[in-house]
Amino acid sequence: MVKISPSILSADFSILGEEARRMEVAGADLLHIDVMDGHFVPNITIGAPVVKSLRPRTKLPLDVHLMIEHPEQYIGDFAAAGADIITIHEEAADDVAAALALIRSKGVAASLSIKPKTPAKAVFPYLDDVSMILVMTVEPGFGGQALIEDTLLKVQEIRRECVRRGLEMDIQVDGGISPANIGRVAACGANVFVAGSAVFGAKDAAAAIAQMRAQCVIS
Repeated sequence: MVKISPSILSADFSILGEEARRMEVAGADLLHIDVMDGHFVPNITIGAPVVKSLRPRTKLPLDVHLMIEHPEQYIGDFAAAGADIITIHEEAADDVAAALALIRSKGVAASLSIKPKTPAKAVFPYLDDVSMILVMTVEPGFGGQALIEDTLLKVQEIRRECVRRGLEMDIQVDGGISPANIGRVAACGANVFVAGSAVFGAKDAAAAIAQMRAQCVIS
């Protein structure tokens, strides 16, 4: 199933609740929330209080991506704030398996991400412990970057491994996704797409989401 997850990095933060509602009305499936600490990635964004403030403003599942060091220290806060999905980085957790187990223990869907230079096989030991794998298709930290083509090979590799194991896994991609390339990315095996400016910056967000969804043929 194709899912579109607009990233609030491209939203107007002065009216963030209204922006979340706008994405819901436009037909988004999730709302992507990038949390950055200025250490794991070279940028600082938001924390659990913003997630808590958004929770009553939208019915969309909150797709929280923790781009932070020692994520296990903050999983409880984001779960309590209303996250529906929490993604941690394979490169950042002190104990990946324990962190994923902690997420699940909070009643939240667990997801694991890898950066562009991390091999696809890094997530293989954890495929049975997650409901989603996030492949970063740009170096995390800032929006508006162009998709790194080599990352699509990792999407293919992870999808093949999931098929081999009989796992119905969501594979999310984040970075440089637009109507111009989403069909090609979907053909590689991704089915969940984070989009920032392509949706929030569109004159008609509903039309942009519909166009992106229509171009996806999941292999």
